[in-house]
Amino acid sequence: MFVNSPNEQRRNGRGQGMLRAHNTAAVLHLIWAGNYSRADIARTTGLSRSTVTGIVGGLLQIGVVKESSTQSSGGRPSTLLRVNERVRLLVGIEMGASHISTVLTDLQGNFLSTRSEPVDVQGQPQLALQRMETHIHEMLSELKLNSSALAGIGLAVPCPLTESDVLDLNILPLWRDIRPADQLRARFGVPVMMDNDANLGALAELWWGAGRDVGDFSYIKLATGVGAGQIINGQVYRGSGGIAGEIGHTAIDANGPLCRCGLRGCLEAMVGREALERQVGTDLESLIKNANAGDLASIRAIKNAGTYMGIAVANLLNLMNPARIILGGALTRAGDLLLTPLTQAVEERALFSTVESSRVVLSQIGPQAVAKGAATLVLQAALNDHSLLTPMPALAGAQSEAPQ
Repeated sequence: MFVNSPNEQRRNGRGQGMLRAHNTAAVLHLIWAGNYSRADIARTTGLSRSTVTGIVGGLLQIGVVKESSTQSSGGRPSTLLRVNERVRLLVGIEMGASHISTVLTDLQGNFLSTRSEPVDVQGQPQLALQRMETHIHEMLSELKLNSSALAGIGLAVPCPLTESDVLDLNILPLWRDIRPADQLRARFGVPVMMDNDANLGALAELWWGAGRDVGDFSYIKLATGVGAGQIINGQVYRGSGGIAGEIGHTAIDANGPLCRCGLRGCLEAMVGREALERQVGTDLESLIKNANAGDLASIRAIKNAGTYMGIAVANLLNLMNPARIILGGALTRAGDLLLTPLTQAVEERALFSTVESSRVVLSQIGPQAVAKGAATLVLQAALNDHSLLTPMPALAGAQSEAPQ
C-alpha cells in the first residue's frame, strides 16, 4: 500500500487548510452581505450542502454568525443567517497632517463612538501617538469595554508607505524612528493594519459610499495634501512600490511654486492647505466660511483651486478612465464654489468620451470617511480570516465582558 511521505502529508494538510479557509471566507462574506440560508449559500458558492453546514456550524459555535428569522415562499421555511455585528468591534484612525480622527464601529460599519481633534502630527509624533491611544481608551471606556473587544485597529497615514510600513520621511521627517503600527499593536495587543489615507478613503467609498455601485473609480482627498486612491476591479490599486495615487505631486505648472516634496509646480503646492492659507492669510476653515459668505478674495482662491484640480482630474480621466471621481476632504466643504470651476476645467481638457462615461461627485460619508475606511481595512481582513472575529476571553482587570 502506498503511503504519503511526512512532507507530502504536511503539504496536503496545508492545502486542505487553505481550501477550508477560502471556503469559510466565501461563506462569511455572503452572510455579512445579506440574509442567506444554508441552501442559498450552497447554490451561490457551488459548495456542497454538507460543506456549508459544517462551515456555518463552526461559525455559529464561536458566535460569529447568528440564526435569524425564517422565510417561506410556500414551501419549507428556511432559517436565515447573519453576522453577529458586535461579536468584535473595529477601530479606525485617520492620522492627518494636523489632526487625529478616531472611530469605533461594529461589523456593519455603524459608528459606536467617534473622536476628532487638532494635533500637530507632523511636528509632534509622540503627542500624536498618545492622543490616538487616549481616543481608543476613551471610546472603549464609554461602552464599558476593553481591548479584548477589538478585532483590530486600522491606521490611515498622510503619506505613501513602503512594503515594510515605513512612513515617507520626505513628508514626515520627525517620524524617522517611529513605527506607529508597532506601538499600537504592543499597547492594545490586537492586529494593526496601516495604509495611505487616500487609499482608505477610497475603500470607505467602495464599501459604504458613492463607489458601492461601480468597480472602477478614483477617490481624491483635498486637505493638507492632495492624494488619490484608485479602485480597479473592486480592489485598491497601490502600484509596485505602494505609492500609486500621489496625484498631489503631479506637475501642473513646470514653473510653479516649490512643493514640500522637493519638486516644483505640484498640484499640492497650488491647492493644498498651506498654499490656500498663504493666499488669503487665514486658516482653511475660515477661508471656506468667508467664501460662502461672499468674500471675493476667498471665492477667487477656491475657484482657482477648482480650476487646477480640474486640470489634474482631466489628466486622470484621460489616463485611467474611471467610472467616477469622488472628492473628499476638508476643501470639498466649499461645495459648488469648488466643483463648478473644476467641472468646467475637466470639460475643457478631458477627451469627450472620458467625460461622457464618468461623473465627478462629492463624498457623502462625512468628515470621518477616512477613519471609517481604516476600520473597513480591518473588517476586510476579518471576513477573510474569521479567527480575527473569534471572541477572546476578557483581559485581567477588564471593565466588562466582550460585546454580544
